[in-house]
Amino acid sequence: MLLHREHVLTLPGGGTMALGRTARVMGILNVTPDSFSDGGRFDAVPAARSHAQVLAAEGADIIDVGGESTRPGADEVGADDEIGRVLPVIEALRGDGVQLPISIDSYKAAVAARALDAGADIVNDVYGLQRDPELATVAADRGAPIIAMHWDKDRDSSRDLIDEMRRYFERTLGIAEDAGVVRSQIALDPGFGFAKSLEENYELLRRLPELVALGFPVLVGTSRKSMIGRLLDVPADQRVAGTVATSVLGYAAGAQIFRVHDVRPNRDALRVAEAALYGPAQPGL
Repeated sequence: MLLHREHVLTLPGGGTMALGRTARVMGILNVTPDSFSDGGRFDAVPAARSHAQVLAAEGADIIDVGGESTRPGADEVGADDEIGRVLPVIEALRGDGVQLPISIDSYKAAVAARALDAGADIVNDVYGLQRDPELATVAADRGAPIIAMHWDKDRDSSRDLIDEMRRYFERTLGIAEDAGVVRSQIALDPGFGFAKSLEENYELLRRLPELVALGFPVLVGTSRKSMIGRLLDVPADQRVAGTVATSVLGYAAGAQIFRVHDVRPNRDALRVAEAALYGPAQPGL
């Protein structure tokens, strides 16, 4: 049985990104001073440009630029400050000739609009369009795909996790439809680590096929998160092996996009997983 359905995301300007059995790796480029894993390392434009080149060289398919940390306890950032962080980086990457699709990791319509106009291609919203629904209109007007994440702080934890996730995404899809976003332009992110217990994160990983069955591309974002750190009792910079394990398990469950800090080890592991499920892409090599 084919686990990975064929999807095609249409990008602004007429380009496309095909999703199927080949995993797409999204490299994380945090331009924030307080990210949980690499806060402050790439918040200046020269450092961000250099790291983007590393991500591309290691095999990233997408570069995800974010200007506000979503770690627990982080201060919210105003739209103007967030724009001041991400816009120079996106403009610099396009000026450097970076051809990879760029996603803007923001839940604010004003930030996404400026980022897309500067050359970003995809909107990556941790609130699944439910914090600032105008974001859906911004994406629709510019022809940008949306990655909608599950982050329900008011979820009833006594109810079934996947049932609650389905209800949440029904609201997201309603917002998108009202704004004119076509369903084929939407990918779902179950939001590992966001308002979920350690046990729920691993339940979600086991039950990921139930989310894949909804018919949308699914993104897995477990990179260096506390679900790995707490299990292995290691700090963020020692969670690469754990991240790779979750990426492979997510791929085997049908996920197609993987948001990671460490591109090369995840890319290599996902290629091996693809060969195991479908056969090597180049027999004999």
